[in-house]
Amino acid sequence: MRTLKVQDVMTRNVTTVREGTPYKEIAAKLVNSGISGLPVLSPTGVVVGVVSEGDLLFNEGSAGKHEHWHDALHPAMARKAEATVARDLMSKPAVTTAPNTPVRKAATLLARHGYKRLPVVDSVGRLLGIVSRRDVLSAFLRPDPDIAGEVEHEVLLRTMSINPAQVDVAVTDGVVRLSGRLERKSMVTVIESLTHAVDGVVDVVNELTYESDDEGLRLVDPVDGTQLRDLW
Repeated sequence: MRTLKVQDVMTRNVTTVREGTPYKEIAAKLVNSGISGLPVLSPTGVVVGVVSEGDLLFNEGSAGKHEHWHDALHPAMARKAEATVARDLMSKPAVTTAPNTPVRKAATLLARHGYKRLPVVDSVGRLLGIVSRRDVLSAFLRPDPDIAGEVEHEVLLRTMSINPAQVDVAVTDGVVRLSGRLERKSMVTVIESLTHAVDGVVDVVNELTYESDDEGLRLVDPVDGTQLRDLW
């Protein structure tokens, strides 16, 4: 099965700033680009951090505060409150992803960290592009017939060596409904897992039945009792 990767959906033309970019220039780029955060690059193009609207607003909101208020802050936050350039305003290290990362994994990273976008970097950390929540969501716009076709031909036929005629695959708004009768329970479990991994699948309703429950059965060496391999 071909899995949709970050490189398939990312934006390659990225607005960035350098470590020495001043506050007002950062603010102007954010406003003019209509985005909420910018990668901060080193002189060699390596992503060293991300500066966001929140970083700038924290700095602005701290202006005029009593000096004891600054003393109570964590050192990193106190430094940000007084910052005037990107290297001191930015959040670091940046959470990044690689171009060959599956889109589903990138979605998990975005959700886990509460970010709106992730810089995409090469093996040494140089910026290649950026992937946003909107880019990730594009994977779920895949037409239902395309999803059904991949489940039938890639999951059932090519991966599981099962005649697609044995399983009814119905897809509605990305929700895959599987029904039919198979020989073993382990087949049912694997098919459901593989179907979940198909790009564009929102959910899987598994109505497959089976003739025998082979889960947990193992072939054992009659001499020493060690497991040889799974039965299926």
